[in-house]
Amino acid sequence: MRSDTGQPLTGFPGSVARVRADRLISILLLLQHREQVTAAEVARELEVSERTARRDLDALGMAGVPVYSVRGRGGGWRLVGGARTDLSGLTASEARALFLVAGPASSMTPAAKAALRKLVQALPEPFRVQAEAAASSLVMDPQRWGASWVEPRPPRFLDELQDAVIHGVQVRLGYVDREGSETERTVHPLGIVAKGPSWYLVSDTGTGRRTFRIDRVSSVGLTGDPVRRPEGFDLAESWRAIADEVDRKRTPLEARVVCAPEGIDVLRTGFGGRLVVGGVTTDGRIEVVIRGSDEHLLAGELAGLIAWVEVTGPPGVRDWLASIGNALVKRYA
Repeated sequence: MRSDTGQPLTGFPGSVARVRADRLISILLLLQHREQVTAAEVARELEVSERTARRDLDALGMAGVPVYSVRGRGGGWRLVGGARTDLSGLTASEARALFLVAGPASSMTPAAKAALRKLVQALPEPFRVQAEAAASSLVMDPQRWGASWVEPRPPRFLDELQDAVIHGVQVRLGYVDREGSETERTVHPLGIVAKGPSWYLVSDTGTGRRTFRIDRVSSVGLTGDPVRRPEGFDLAESWRAIADEVDRKRTPLEARVVCAPEGIDVLRTGFGGRLVVGGVTTDGRIEVVIRGSDEHLLAGELAGLIAWVEVTGPPGVRDWLASIGNALVKRYA
């Protein structure tokens, strides 16, 4: 596939990730109904600039959709084979590529999700199951553990494991744990998650549900045996439960706090998912629980919030706060 400059189209992961899924779907539908469209026509239809329209058209090609450009006067963009009323011109891999870019797990408007459901029904029957599986096989969770957003980079065996998820086959997995010990086991791949810069495989195993960091996978062998997929399994819901459990293990300490109502937004901004808001006390303050890794560090985080909060427990956090207060008075009095 080449762009309208004649250069090969490259850079699929980063480029496509920045294109809104609802625009990709809208452009594809436009191409389905017309023999040819120009970037200017796309720009008018979607109310974007021509530069954005060209970038989106390039992104469709990079996603594997069979779209190409015709150069010169009267040129534009076409689907390979001409205009169609359905998606029967897509190969199985091309349909999967589209749904991976614009699946329900991505951030989409309700209208775009409705359009996606229509596209699913328009797919030929042999491709429909794989397209739906592709759309639900990946979750993007950009917030890395305990830090800011970092763009994830696909690890070595990502494609093989995603194929196993989509086709529903068991995998013989070689894996190196954090101590450097290598093991091999058969797993039932259920889905893939990008958490910040790290990628994880969610699987069922002989010992229950497990999560594997894909950059620690040393080998992948497809067994051909079907995956035992739990009834009603939802990857996004399962990942939320896994992430909550990891967060609890990372922050096992709970401090009980009462907060003035005007300070709640400050706590939400500062502590995010580590904050649980409770009921209102008799004096109008709000009970909250804040998780932390240890008493000293949590006291340090709370020390600057004295205008809004009072820590009621545990005693160790209160003792550390008193110690911090004495040290501040000694240094700055």
